[in-house]
Amino acid sequence: MRFNKIFALLVVAAVLQGCASSGHRAPVTERGETGKKSADDTAQSKAPHEKNQHEKIAHEKVTHEKDWRPQAHIVQKGDTLYSIAFNYGLDYHELAELNGIQDPNVISIGQEIRLFPGSATPVAKPAESKPAGPSIKEQPKVVKYAYSEAAVAKIEKVQDSALAAKPEPKLPEAKPKTEPKPDSKTEHADANDGEEDTLEWSMPAQGKLVGEFSEAANRKGIDIAGKLGQPVIASAPGKVVYSGSGLRGYGKLVIIKHNKTYLSAYAHNDQVLVKEGQTIARGQKIAEMGNTDADQVKLHFEVRRFGKPVDPAKYLPLGKP
Repeated sequence: MRFNKIFALLVVAAVLQGCASSGHRAPVTERGETGKKSADDTAQSKAPHEKNQHEKIAHEKVTHEKDWRPQAHIVQKGDTLYSIAFNYGLDYHELAELNGIQDPNVISIGQEIRLFPGSATPVAKPAESKPAGPSIKEQPKVVKYAYSEAAVAKIEKVQDSALAAKPEPKLPEAKPKTEPKPDSKTEHADANDGEEDTLEWSMPAQGKLVGEFSEAANRKGIDIAGKLGQPVIASAPGKVVYSGSGLRGYGKLVIIKHNKTYLSAYAHNDQVLVKEGQTIARGQKIAEMGNTDADQVKLHFEVRRFGKPVDPAKYLPLGKP
């Protein structure tokens, strides 16, 4: 009996040892310097890709931003027709014609300036119909007679004649309902509906960059320092929509409209060599650098998209000859 117990214990021990030797263990990952180095390499490999993606998204945001401009502008204190056109990326000649303005120098505070043709015109409201007063019912006159068959006959005759003499009331004619006409509002052309004209930009002048674009600091363009009389050239082809000194802070200024989306501005010139309405080629000399309304000889250059200043560095080969 004792031998059987010992034999049974040996069998159980052998089975347990076999199970332990055949079990599977979970793999152990090395968490030392090698694992850390691998993680760092992965992060570094992702960094350039993520940077390129961010730059791509930022560029697409600029080039595909919706046209923000309203249909009209209400003149505020300090506005001129030139500044309104500049801030909306338009030609002031077209604004003057659209709004029937004879003298571009004469506009008044509170005046509405239509920015685009086909703006909505107010629809006349239909006259309100007042409720009719209470209708007055007419009854035949009562005539008193002494009761008799002859008197009853006379009363009936009087009532019949009174009813016959009363004209039938005319019912008001039903007028057809006029549906309110929708506003004849024609949305201005949005360059995002189609492909924007492809523009090849070039440096407007040679010199040292002394001022950069900054939306936070309200610096609307870049400043290029140079020598008095140095050539200023058109950065892209287009039409001159402004040439003069009517915008405060810009001195002698030239504005070129390139297409429905973009225009560029060239400020502080000493001499202006082009006229309004003139067609300009890319690289054509349009002015000579100066310091009008500036603290030094320089060119202030702006690129505007739908009238909104954008960073010229996104379009110009800055730092390149």
